[in-house]
Amino acid sequence: MGEIKASMAGTVFRVEVKEGDAVTAGQTVIVLESMKMEIPVDAEVSGVVAEVKVNEGDFVNDEDVLVVLG
Repeated sequence: MGEIKASMAGTVFRVEVKEGDAVTAGQTVIVLESMKMEIPVDAEVSGVVAEVKVNEGDFVNDEDVLVVLG
C-alpha cells in the first residue's frame, strides 16, 4: 500500500481521482493551490486508489496524506 502526500502546504484545488480508480506512476491525482499557483501532486507508484483523504477546498500541510493506494 502506498501513500501520496502533499509536497507543500496549500488548499486542495482539484481532486483528479476517486476510490477504485487505477493510477499510473507520474499521473496527477491532486492539484494544490498555494501562493496563487496550481501545483500538481503526482503518484510516485502505480496502484488502485483505496481512499481519498481530502476534499476540494481542504487546507493541507506539507507531508499530509492525500490519497492511499491499495
